[in-house]
Amino acid sequence: MMKVGTKVKMVNCIEAEENEGKVWVTRSEPWAVCGSTVVLLEGKRGGFDISCLQVVDESEADVNEALGLKE
Repeated sequence: MMKVGTKVKMVNCIEAEENEGKVWVTRSEPWAVCGSTVVLLEGKRGGFDISCLQVVDESEADVNEALGLKE
């Protein structure tokens, strides 16, 4: 289960193509909405389906931060 502060990237969705390589940070615990489980992401409005998120390891997140790919 994802916790607040989990670093993730988008996969298998239109948003993943638009935000390729970007690391997001969750800002909520998951909750159910209309048959999907969603979380809030820092810098994005509304809930985002966790089936389109992949947890990243800390070293990958650190590299992306250094490259300026994280907001």
